[in-house]
Amino acid sequence: VQLQASGGGLVQPGGSLRLSCATSGFTSDYYTIGWFRQAPGKEREGVAYIGGSTKFYANSAKGRFTISRDNAKRTVYLLQMNNVKPDDTAVYYCAARRGNRMIMSSWQQQEQYHYWGQGTQVTVSS
Repeated sequence: VQLQASGGGLVQPGGSLRLSCATSGFTSDYYTIGWFRQAPGKEREGVAYIGGSTKFYANSAKGRFTISRDNAKRTVYLLQMNNVKPDDTAVYYCAARRGNRMIMSSWQQQEQYHYWGQGTQVTVSS
């Protein structure tokens, strides 16, 4: 199983960026995806989660970020980031969990995920 995160870069405050997470190696469609980020000097934190029609967002992401599954490429998951802020600067990781979708109280727990991608840097600066 492999996860490949991409799409990071430098963006100005208020701008938009779309991250992609390409998955491969899963033998079934029975897995869910989370996006996490880690800013310098801070712990890694959950940003968004998708499991079928279930979606969760961190408070910092609500109203600005949207997680989705690519309709054409069913193994690619997207994180659309709008109205980005300097506090969004971090390395963004996608992670996958085999099995049932998670509930709101657990999706941000990193130990719940079985596979991790390598991360993509997002820098928000003018």
